[in-house]
Amino acid sequence: MTTYGTNPTSSNDLAPKLEYITRGINQHKRSGLATRRPWKQMLDLGSFNFPRKLATVITRVKANTVYFQTNYTIVVLFSVFLSLIWNPFSLLILLALLGAWLFLYFLRDEPLAVFDREIDHRIVLIVMSVLTLSILFLTDAKLNIAVAIVAGATAVLSHAAVRKTEDLYQNNEETSLLNP
Repeated sequence: MTTYGTNPTSSNDLAPKLEYITRGINQHKRSGLATRRPWKQMLDLGSFNFPRKLATVITRVKANTVYFQTNYTIVVLFSVFLSLIWNPFSLLILLALLGAWLFLYFLRDEPLAVFDREIDHRIVLIVMSVLTLSILFLTDAKLNIAVAIVAGATAVLSHAAVRKTEDLYQNNEETSLLNP
C-alpha cells in the first residue's frame, strides 16, 4: 500500500538524490577549474632552462602568466594563507574571501554577468585581488600579507621566467585529440 505525501524512510530512497547532487558538484568542479593546468606539467623539470636574453624572459613571463594564471593565483593565495596561520582573525577573513574566490572566479562555468553585461575573467581577477588585499590590509597582519605577496609574486615570476613555453599548447592539442 502506497502512502503519498510522506517522507521517505529508507536510505535507498535518498540515494538517487545524493548521486545527482554529487555528480553536479563534480561536473561543476571539473568545468570551473578547467583553466587550472596540471601541476605535473607546470613543475616538469625538463621544461626549465635559464634564458640568455631579456626579450626571452619577457616573452616567457607573458606566455606563462596567461597559460598558468589559475595555478599562479593559487600559489599566491596559498602564500598568503601560510602567512596568516599565526593570525586567526585574519585567517578567518581569508577563508571567507577564499569562498568568494571559489564562487566568483575558480568554479564559474560561464562568464559573470552584472546588469546583463558579461564581465571578463581578468576584470574579476583584478577586482577580487584588490578586494582581498584591501580587506586583509584592514586586519593586523599587514606585514605578513605584504611579505607573502612579495614571496608569492617572486615565486611566480621566477617560474614564469625559467619555464620554457614551446611545449605549453602542444600538450593541450594532445589531450584534445584524445578527448574529442
